[in-house]
Amino acid sequence: MSITIQRYTPQDRDEWDSFVERSNNGTMFHLQRFLDYHPDGKWNFHHLMFREQGKLVGVLPAGVNAQGDLWSPVGASYGSIATEDTSYERSERIVDAFMGYAREAGFKHAYLIPPPLIYTLNYSQHLEYAMLYRKADFELHYISHAIDLKHGRDFLQSFDPTARKSIRKILREGKITIAESDDYATFHRILVENKARHGVSPTHTLEDLLTLHRLMPDKLRLYLVYCDGEAIAGSLLFLTNRKVVLCFYNMLRYEFEHLRPIYLVMYETCRWAVENGYEWVDIGVSQDTKADDPMTPSYNLITFKERFDARGILRSTFHLSL
Repeated sequence: MSITIQRYTPQDRDEWDSFVERSNNGTMFHLQRFLDYHPDGKWNFHHLMFREQGKLVGVLPAGVNAQGDLWSPVGASYGSIATEDTSYERSERIVDAFMGYAREAGFKHAYLIPPPLIYTLNYSQHLEYAMLYRKADFELHYISHAIDLKHGRDFLQSFDPTARKSIRKILREGKITIAESDDYATFHRILVENKARHGVSPTHTLEDLLTLHRLMPDKLRLYLVYCDGEAIAGSLLFLTNRKVVLCFYNMLRYEFEHLRPIYLVMYETCRWAVENGYEWVDIGVSQDTKADDPMTPSYNLITFKERFDARGILRSTFHLSL
């Protein structure tokens, strides 16, 4: 059976998002209600829908960059083709249909960044293998780190001794506390100060975060850490799919670093994730952003993440020369 491809239109929004929510490898970044936070015209979107005998079997959030190349995602962290838990044979036909469509549309290159394997509900890399079989190569790799919650409520025992001791001291003394919040303004103000120390700005403006919170309140969870009633640290979690919680932003006021508020953030994030049936906490990429080579690891950051039993996972960009 052949795979046909159509361009997404706003009339397809409900069908698209419903498919992503029940897909095997889709994330919140594949949802149109996530992509809707971007102002009209910011990105040259080119979203695609894959059908087999009229049935939707895959979606690709994508856009065209200034060089005329097709990228998935644009304006998001993860993209590539989202499918149901499907066979290899269908996966290959989807990839072939995509490549044929892209060539006919005049694209010379396509770049796809799928979610790491841990985001797949039923582990499968059929699509990735099909792309490699069709001679895709890799444009770039990043290393991310994620915490496996396989220990359930005993997750703290898998943390290293320093982390366990610090967390137990924080919980025992009660000098700092953590709570869910909707105070995005305070969070973003401290986040901007953090990023400025490294000469960068956050990906999202305060208005972006407020828009995301309005569009998908079920997918965002904001924590703030307090000392004497004052916010000193926090974390914005993206509930990316049924399996993975992503710590998209962590921030702290550095004059309170000695209180180790990020330890409390990591503890509460894992505790909440376990209680709500998640299997992984993704704590983000671990690159040295100041290095000339974008793949250079940040050794200190990786060592810190490993205190919480975080494991390295690859975030790879597939390149298809068309």
